[in-house]
Parts: sequence; C-alpha cells; structure tokens
Amino acid sequence: MTAESRPKNTSVTFINIFEISAEHVDAFVAQWEQRAALLSTKPGFLDFRLHRARSSETRFQLVNVSHWESREAWEAATGDPEFRERVDAAQGDPLTPVTSSRGLYDVAVGFSASAADPK
Repeated sequence: MTAESRPKNTSVTFINIFEISAEHVDAFVAQWEQRAALLSTKPGFLDFRLHRARSSETRFQLVNVSHWESREAWEAATGDPEFRERVDAAQGDPLTPVTSSRGLYDVAVGFSASAADPK
C-alpha cells in the first residue's frame, strides 16, 4: 500500500530511538516520563512503551514506541506548545546530552504468537 492509497485516518506507530550515554539514562527517563504523561492525555493517544537497553554498551539506550489513532492526532499532540517547550528544554539540557531519531511508521508485516501456532 502506498502513502497515496493509504486511508487518511489509519492508526500510526511513532518510533523514537535515543542515543544517550548509560549514565544519563535515569535522568532522561524521569523527564521523558513527564512528557509522555502529558501526551497520554491528548486525543488520539493509544499507548506507549519506552524500552531500555539491557547493556550499557548498546548504542541506542532507549527506544520509544507509541501508537496513535491517526497521523493528525500525533501531529496535534506533538505540536502542543507545552509539549514542545518540554522537548526543547530536554534537547538543550547539558546534563543529559541525547540524540534522537524519530519517525512515523505503518506495519509492513506482522505476526503474532497465535498466528504462528501450527495447530
């Protein structure tokens, strides 16, 4: 399915990976949780999970995966001035230097445990 043929209001997955040193992860997570709590109150929010690497040697220490009812809902929520202010403050914080790479995704292929069951 191409972007042009995809229905306009289908759910989307937002993925954001964070490159941050292991010693700064706890402070960043505390700030991230506050930003996520704000977004969770916005229309169209479905869920989120912040994943933490098990090894301090892993390049991307944190991976956020969230689901939204639509691209428009995600854009409205992340465009909120209070949220933008918090993101800008976090990105400029010299105590928790972080680089992020983010984007919206659609499922290309999916399996579940029940689908793989040979019975």
